[in-house]
Amino acid sequence: MKKIILSLTLAVFLLSSCEVLSQLPGASMGTQVTEGEAGQGIKDALGQGLGRAVVNLNQTNAFFGSDFYKILLPPEVQKVERTLRNIGLGSTVDKAILQINRGAEDAVGYAKPIFIDAIKQMSISDAINIIRGPKDGATNYFREKTSAALIAAFSPSVKASLDKVEATKYYGDLVNGYNRLPTTRNKINPDLTAYVVGKTVDALFDQIAKEELEIRENPLKRTTEIMKKVFGAKW
Repeated sequence: MKKIILSLTLAVFLLSSCEVLSQLPGASMGTQVTEGEAGQGIKDALGQGLGRAVVNLNQTNAFFGSDFYKILLPPEVQKVERTLRNIGLGSTVDKAILQINRGAEDAVGYAKPIFIDAIKQMSISDAINIIRGPKDGATNYFREKTSAALIAAFSPSVKASLDKVEATKYYGDLVNGYNRLPTTRNKINPDLTAYVVGKTVDALFDQIAKEELEIRENPLKRTTEIMKKVFGAKW
């Protein structure tokens, strides 16, 4: 009796496993996709998307010359920008905006190893859920699960880049000039790093999402055999 129960249990387990694999891309076309391959395919896609995102943004004017990614002054400073220009700080405003964007363009180059480490932490079950999910599923997962850790790890690199291009200096001059005005009641926080980190990470995720969509929809964007296998079937 025990042997019969054990055999039935094993049969149910095997049928369940087959059903899981049958729901993965490729199963309907007779191409077996294992859970491990699904996981590696997603990781390859994220790694490729990240690499291209870094290349796209880690160049002169990738931020400053972009209508979409250009980083403006923090909202609290934008509210008083006219006042700053009226008191003779117009050139400092312009220089601060330029150098903030130059800092972001420089800092993006330090993002790749930090992001790659986060990709390695993704579990197989997470990857399988992503492969069954929406066309920006990998990017959304990555954003939700790793944003806090990535921002913490990326912050020192952004600060170093802002210091290197003197964005911190120009922004500090700007804020301190406003804070010294006798009419200023609400002082502006001169800390720039957190603001630029947020904007830079948002730009990276946006680029990764675009790359993920390309990989899912364009076979020519799949540069590894596992990616071709995992993403090569109808959803």
